[in-house]
Amino acid sequence: MNHLAHALLAGDEEALRLGGMLGDFVHGQPDPERFPPRVIDGIRLHRAIDVYTDSHAEVAAARRLLPPPFRRFGGILLDMWFDHELARDFTRWSGQPLDPYSDQLRALLHRHDALLPDGLKRFRNYMDARNLPAAYADRTEIGRALQGLSGRLSRANPVGIALPVLVELEQPLRMHFEAFFPQLLVFAADWIAERSPSDTAQA
Repeated sequence: MNHLAHALLAGDEEALRLGGMLGDFVHGQPDPERFPPRVIDGIRLHRAIDVYTDSHAEVAAARRLLPPPFRRFGGILLDMWFDHELARDFTRWSGQPLDPYSDQLRALLHRHDALLPDGLKRFRNYMDARNLPAAYADRTEIGRALQGLSGRLSRANPVGIALPVLVELEQPLRMHFEAFFPQLLVFAADWIAERSPSDTAQA
């Protein structure tokens, strides 16, 4: 899943949500001298969500819909497209309007500037400029994001030209997302419930 999903799945606790946003920008074991324990929990939740998503049967079925050569990059493409699906019907999944939620997420990153790695600071500036993640509801923004991702990959790839393929597969991809995302919500909620702040303090 991509940034909007990771933030939502982290729930209402600010430290977990911050960790959810840090997950793609912190590699290896999070430094306990830099990050508070509950932020580290958020990073670990992000990674658990990624593992759960990558191994889920609905996601695997959605990946198989992609034709070669796009299927090889299915993880990246579905991460972006599923954030689009989430954004376009965000109130249904979250009970909150998308635009204020998006503003609050960027504000959270600004409040915790001292904890952000340089890569996340750069991405936060991009979020500010592009009104992300709210703009993920717009297919044009998804296409622009895919082009940017394509340029950052180390080898030649078709990611930057994948938007028409995703749009053509919109209905079957939506069916898989609709089947998968409720289960992911339960997984994340259970993960959080099983690791209370008191448990974190003892870890």
